[in-house]
Amino acid sequence: MPVCEHGRRVRVGHGRSSVVDPTVEKNVYFSSGLSSSFCFHGMDRPDDPIFKNSTISFPLKKEQNITYFEKVSDLYKALDLPIEQEEDFTIDSILDIHQSSSYKSPVFRTNYYSFVFVKEGRGNYTTDEQNFEYTSRTIYFTNPGHLKAFEFYDLAEAYLITLSEAFLKTNVHNDIFAEFPFLLAETIPPQTLPEKKFAEFERLYLQILDEYKGSSKFKYRIIGNLFVALLLKIKEQFWSNYYPLEEGSRSSEIVKKFKQSLEKHYRELAEGKAQYLFQAQDYARLQNLNPNYLSQVISSKTGKSISSWISEKTVAQAKALLKHSDLSIKEVGFQLGYTELSNFSSFFKKHSGLSPSVYRKEFKN
Repeated sequence: MPVCEHGRRVRVGHGRSSVVDPTVEKNVYFSSGLSSSFCFHGMDRPDDPIFKNSTISFPLKKEQNITYFEKVSDLYKALDLPIEQEEDFTIDSILDIHQSSSYKSPVFRTNYYSFVFVKEGRGNYTTDEQNFEYTSRTIYFTNPGHLKAFEFYDLAEAYLITLSEAFLKTNVHNDIFAEFPFLLAETIPPQTLPEKKFAEFERLYLQILDEYKGSSKFKYRIIGNLFVALLLKIKEQFWSNYYPLEEGSRSSEIVKKFKQSLEKHYRELAEGKAQYLFQAQDYARLQNLNPNYLSQVISSKTGKSISSWISEKTVAQAKALLKHSDLSIKEVGFQLGYTELSNFSSFFKKHSGLSPSVYRKEFKN
């Protein structure tokens, strides 16, 4: 059986490739200068702690072994500020989490989107090499994969929304990135709004908060629809004033094009326009790059390998199809590049914790 880059075995049949054995993650523990040790994946154990007395240097010029958090609850657990999380979506008062008007975080990466609404307060946040100051009535958001850190000097009221790509595709709509391209952008600066304009956003995120605290069986579908309204307001406010020059480096441009190509390829798979599942060399070819160079850029800029991006995109797409299409499970797998149902089922269960049939059944119930 052939082996593709990053050690993923593929089976070729009917003009399509199917991933049989995704990359194996390894655990590593280290001390961060916080009161607890925590676990992360896919990195070698450092000889020395990364953080000393939780001190951060800005801007972030050089990455060391930085912790990668799949969920916001994992991040706050590591910070000894545990919060509850039952789905790939959260909305919380930042002040309720921290119980303090000032705080400075360590450097980290996340695998989720963050939207922050600062009604009253001052602080700063860092994404990769860029550091942004903010004041009251500021809105900002960050996308998965970046190096991040945040600090608030005196916070009185602010809310944090986090969600995964899978949540977007299953509860908002499957073609989310075509409608909201800023979700694929590398970096978009924050915006401070007039009081009246900020109040429009506040009404929406407080409605989402009310639904989040409720117990409706349709809670997350309602939240998904409300979040569409919020995204449309963000698109109206941010995207019309967005200039690609803000992204800066050649590496950032490579990452942005890779994300766009990844999204386009899965859309073409769904439409039957693509006949096999792209691997690293295919994405490198689209940018006329050496595959090893592309892999190095993606790993260093996002903290994840290309194979991880592919696996996560496959899971998100599979969840959306299982929830919102009438395709059989075998047809879902085939659409995503799997010729064998057993291989698709094993892959999906490893990454979601449920078999495709159980996942679909739980959603319908």
